[in-house]
Amino acid sequence: MATLCRGFSRICLHKCVIQQGLHRGYSAGAAYQYILVEKKGKYQNVGLIQLNRPKALNALCDGLMTELNQALETFEGDPHVGAIVITGSEKAFAAGADIKEMQNRTFQECYGGSFLSHWNRVSTVKKPVIAAVNGYALGGGCELAMMCDIIYAGEKAQFGQPEILLGTIPGAGGTQRLTRAVGKSLAMEMVLTGDRVSAHDAKQAGLVSKVCPVDKLVDEAIICGEKIASNSKLIVSMAKEAVNAAFELPLTEGNRLEKRLFHSTFATDDRKEGMTAFVEKRKTNFTDN
Repeated sequence: MATLCRGFSRICLHKCVIQQGLHRGYSAGAAYQYILVEKKGKYQNVGLIQLNRPKALNALCDGLMTELNQALETFEGDPHVGAIVITGSEKAFAAGADIKEMQNRTFQECYGGSFLSHWNRVSTVKKPVIAAVNGYALGGGCELAMMCDIIYAGEKAQFGQPEILLGTIPGAGGTQRLTRAVGKSLAMEMVLTGDRVSAHDAKQAGLVSKVCPVDKLVDEAIICGEKIASNSKLIVSMAKEAVNAAFELPLTEGNRLEKRLFHSTFATDDRKEGMTAFVEKRKTNFTDN
């Protein structure tokens, strides 16, 4: 594993230094080995994170996930970024967790060290995160995509939770998020057989919101990110919190939270600006306040 990761580090580090030189304001000090990071969009307001372990089909090693978390935190703190896109290559979004890295772990190590606990960072980012999935999204890759708020898929994408074939079960939210997304029957079939579903079947089941041509996928995800970023970042965060609450709260409590957040928007400058611009039939000028 160490040899494998070192093999990629020189190439990835060189590419990352180039990206940092272009966007020093947000990536200064970050020497990424397993990801590429840049800003995209007309106004440079969409953060793009590309998983970059091509020979390993973007298998999620611990180092990659640590760097992903660092990049997410950087974009989270950047006031100019309104949405984040995570993608891989045309062949693989991420083909799973790095099995070589997990193979010899013991129960004591996993339980005592809360193994995979920091992999959940994607789901706690306040800014919207869009997964642009081409190729394989299997195991941890499928789980990573499901941690995002929106999933766009290339026409040849495949989703699956094949952990059962390795003598284990999903450990980063696969059994929980997949069931909420596609229902018990399909989730149970995927988890118990390890079978994959196509991009079009995933859309039909509700896992994916849009299927795109392979070569247009990332651009489409960035366009979606630009639309989101054009709105008030403060209000977008409130809306995201309200939607996510639907998976955690009973309907009565969810409606109560939604109402409180709705009322809270009336304490913001952006709510006043949005409604005033509508009445005056002009473009909004949100200030994220």
